Amino acid sequence: MTKKTILNETHRAAGAKMVDFGGWDMPLNYGSQIDEHHKVRRDAGMFDVSHMTVVDLHGAKTRDFLRHLLANSVDKLKVSGKALYSCMLDEKGGVIDDLIVYFLTEDWFRVVVNAATREKDLAWIQKQAMPFGVRVTERADLSMIAVQGPHAREKALGLLSADTRAKAAKLGKFVAVEGDGLFIARTGYTGEDGFEIIVPEGEAVTLWKRLESAGVAPAGLGARDTLRLEAGMNLYGQDMDEGITPWEAGLAWTVSLDEGRDFIGRKALEKQKAEGVKRVLVGLIMDDKGVLRHGQRVATPAGDGEILSGGFSPTIGKSIAFARIPAGTEAGPLQADIRGKLVPVRVVKYPFVRDGQPTAAV
Repeated sequence: MTKKTILNETHRAAGAKMVDFGGWDMPLNYGSQIDEHHKVRRDAGMFDVSHMTVVDLHGAKTRDFLRHLLANSVDKLKVSGKALYSCMLDEKGGVIDDLIVYFLTEDWFRVVVNAATREKDLAWIQKQAMPFGVRVTERADLSMIAVQGPHAREKALGLLSADTRAKAAKLGKFVAVEGDGLFIARTGYTGEDGFEIIVPEGEAVTLWKRLESAGVAPAGLGARDTLRLEAGMNLYGQDMDEGITPWEAGLAWTVSLDEGRDFIGRKALEKQKAEGVKRVLVGLIMDDKGVLRHGQRVATPAGDGEILSGGFSPTIGKSIAFARIPAGTEAGPLQADIRGKLVPVRVVKYPFVRDGQPTAAV
C-alpha cells in the first residue's frame, strides 16, 4: 500500500501531480517543473522530504558502532550538531545506502537514510548495532521540510523565535541546532544554501503554510532531481547501489581509510584500490540537441559505458548526465547512443552548477 506523508492533502489541495516514489505518494510538481527549479536556484523553494527515514541511535558505544558501520569517519564529529555524509557498505564494499549522520551527544547520534531503502537499512543497522548495545529507534513521529535557495535561510529564519533565530543564523554548513521544537540543519540536496527542518509530524502542515506565506514556493520531486544533478549529487538506486563501490561512484572523498578502524567493506575497498578501479563516474554534457537519459549506452575507446542520471539542465540549457565508463577513457572521444544515433558528449567536472551559475567547465 502506498504511504502518505502528513502533507499529502496539502499537496493535493495545491494541485500537485502525485506519483509513486519508493512506495510513497509524493508530489512530482505543482505546475511547471522548470519554474520550480528556477525558483530554488534564484529565490527559495521547499520540498516535502518527510518520506526520508530519521533514526536515533542511543548507547554508550554509539560512536564505536558508527566507526564500524560507516565508510566515512565519525571521529570528525567533535561538536554537537555537526553532520557527516557517508556511505554504509556491505562486506563486498557495495553501497547499501548513503546517509547523513548527526552527532548530538556521545550517547546520541541521529541518522537520516533514504526512503526507498528504509526496510533494508533498518534491518542492517539493527543487526550491526546489537553487539554494541546500541538502541535503534525509527522516528516515525517526525516530518521533514527542506527549504532551499539563495533566500531560503532568511525567509525561514523570519519564522523563528528570537533565541532560535540567533542560533540558526550562526550555523555553519553541515551543522544542526534545536529550537522552537525543531531540528534545523544547514544541509540540502540542491546545491543551494538552506535548511532541512525536522518537525513533529503534527506541526508540519502549519510550518509548510507559514513558509509559503513567507514567500517560499512549493517544489516537487522533478525539480529536486534536476537541481541535485546540476549540483553533482548522486541518487541512490540510479548512480550507485550494492553492486557499486564508492570508488566507482565518484565518492572516494567519503571514504576514510584512517588507521586502526576496521569498518564494514574496508578490506574489499582496499583490495579494489590496490588492483585498480575498472569503472569510474564522470559528468557529461551534450552540446547537440537531445536529452541524455538513464540507461543509454556510452561508446568509449575501451568499450561501452552507461548513462546513470541524465536530463535537461534548466540552468545550463543543455542536457547533462552522470555516466559510468571504463577507467582511462575520460579523455574520449565519447558518444551517447540516442535512439541508435551516436551523438558526441564531453566529460566535464561536476558540479555542473555552483552558486546558481554554470561552472566554467560547461
